[in-house]
Amino acid sequence: MSLTRRELLERCAALALVRPRAPQADTRRLEEAARRAADVIGGYSAEGFHRTGTAVDRASADRLVALARSAGAVARLEPFDLPRLDPVDAFLEIDGRRIEGLPMFDAPSTDRNGIAGAIGPIEGTGSDRPIALTMAAPNADVELRKVRDASRHRALLVVTTGQRPGLCPVNATDFTQPFGPPVLQVGSEHLAAIEHAVKSGGQVRLVAHSTRTAATAFNVVAEAHGTRPELKPVCVMTPRSGWYLNASERGGGLASWLEAIRAAAATKPRRTVRFVASSGHELGHLGLHSYLDRNPSLASGALAWVHLGANIGASTGPTAMTCSDARVEAAALRALGAYGIDDLPRTPAAQVGGEALTISRKGGRFVSFIGRNAWFHNPRDTWPDAVDPQAVARFALAVSDLTLALADTAAD
Repeated sequence: MSLTRRELLERCAALALVRPRAPQADTRRLEEAARRAADVIGGYSAEGFHRTGTAVDRASADRLVALARSAGAVARLEPFDLPRLDPVDAFLEIDGRRIEGLPMFDAPSTDRNGIAGAIGPIEGTGSDRPIALTMAAPNADVELRKVRDASRHRALLVVTTGQRPGLCPVNATDFTQPFGPPVLQVGSEHLAAIEHAVKSGGQVRLVAHSTRTAATAFNVVAEAHGTRPELKPVCVMTPRSGWYLNASERGGGLASWLEAIRAAAATKPRRTVRFVASSGHELGHLGLHSYLDRNPSLASGALAWVHLGANIGASTGPTAMTCSDARVEAAALRALGAYGIDDLPRTPAAQVGGEALTISRKGGRFVSFIGRNAWFHNPRDTWPDAVDPQAVARFALAVSDLTLALADTAAD
């Protein structure tokens, strides 16, 4: 039966509205990726607190190098120096009771005796007291900086307000240039006692005493060589340091990073793929800056950067995507669609954060994955409760496919 021109156009229009089904991910491949992710994240969480330049940080780097090599890449440690901050005493004393805390890592230290006096709010009645109280979410470094810049107090007390009780530190974005008054951070579970001290106008003592020690930290860098080394490389980056055990904060990114190494090493695409897992994340991204100092043209000279940021596959929140341009976004959505996760939230390029922000500022192209997590910067961000291994596996395989798709692109 022949169709009229109108009928043909109507049928074509209808077909255009039907979205082709993405190929279903192989169940066995997903199960294997989930097992590998569990091994990576469980081992990482068991190492201890992953603060930059510490013994745990070094042991974690050694393990990650071994994992990258076993995945097929040429991997090595790349050192950078820093004045490591070591807390000595950090507490707030109220009526003889000590509330343990953590110094702000980009603020000056008090001496061993600390600062004594009345505590008041940061603004309003009582704000002229020597110690000021404010609150900050663990990702509120920009807002907290404004408060610290404006403060004329002798010291600040910051009650951290994560989604769960606990001391959830704010990243020290100005680690190499400490500023403002000394700052002590404490957990939100102590807020009632602190507010009582504010209302009573009683005396407290704040101690945020620390020392700095010359230390060396390490990025883990790797390469999977392409068949056309003259082409612009693809870069895959993930942070590997943080305040605590960081099972869900860093684990999904590390598992995805290793999965991308495995795929690139086995496939040998056109372009070389360069991988960096950087320390210094919580200290103003020191490791990434060191890596870019060694490779000054790479930020803008790579075809694209795949940024594996915080909380990928966390059990308590979604993962969002930010892309520099439509071409990168289209490639990312194709890769994600094969695993049923292309409906993830998306944010504009202007709102990119984490290490991808540095790439953006230097004119580079990127796709960035950053998620939400109720245990973000919390000491209870531990394996296995804070992680969804199946979600990690889907992202890890999608990132692997995306990395290969970018690395096989013929034209720049």
